Amino acid sequence: MNTLKIDENSFELAEDIIKDLKAPEDLGILKCIQCGMCTSVCPAARHTDYDPRELVKRVLDKDETLITDDIIWNCFYCYTCQSVCPVSNSPSVVNQVLRQKAIDNGRGKPKVAPFSAYGESFIEFGLGAIPSNFFDDLINDFGKEWLELKINLEDIREDLNLGSMFLPEKDIKDINNILEKTGFKNRLNELRRCRDEKNTR
Repeated sequence: MNTLKIDENSFELAEDIIKDLKAPEDLGILKCIQCGMCTSVCPAARHTDYDPRELVKRVLDKDETLITDDIIWNCFYCYTCQSVCPVSNSPSVVNQVLRQKAIDNGRGKPKVAPFSAYGESFIEFGLGAIPSNFFDDLINDFGKEWLELKINLEDIREDLNLGSMFLPEKDIKDINNILEKTGFKNRLNELRRCRDEKNTR
C-alpha cells in the first residue's frame, strides 16, 4: 500500500492565518471538508464571482496569489458562512487576514483608499460620520429628504431634547491623541496618498 506523504509546509498559508490576531483560537480552516455550505448561503457568491469554499481551498493549497486577487474584496463580512460551517471555520475571517496581507504589501491600499474619508471624520469630529463624497449616492438612493435631514439634524435633535451629536473639543483632542499614539494617523496618511495617486491618474 502506498502512503501519501504531505509536504510539511503544505499548510503554511493556512497556519499563517491561524496565527493571525484576527483569527479565533478555534478557527477550523484545517478541518474544512469542502462541503460548500458557506458558498450556498453567501450573499457575495450570489451576486459576484466570490466563492468562500474556493477561497478556503486555495488557502489550503497554499495559493498565495489570493493576496493579489481582486476576488478577496467581494466579501461583505456578514459572517453567514461562519454561522453554517460544521467545523467552525470562517471564510470571512480568512478573507480579513488575506486583505490585511494585501494592504501590508501595498496591493490592497488602493482598494481601501476611498474609505480614508471615514478616518478623516474620526480626526475632525471624534466619531464616525458619513463622508461628504458619499452624499450624492445617498441623495440618489433616498431622495433630497435625506440631505434636508442631514442639514437640519442638529435642530431636529434639539427639538427632541437629544442634545448635540458632536463631541466637546476636549474629547476630540483626547481621541486625536489616541489616534496618534496607536498609529492610526500614519496609516490614514498612507491611504490618503493612495487615494490622491489614484485620483491624479
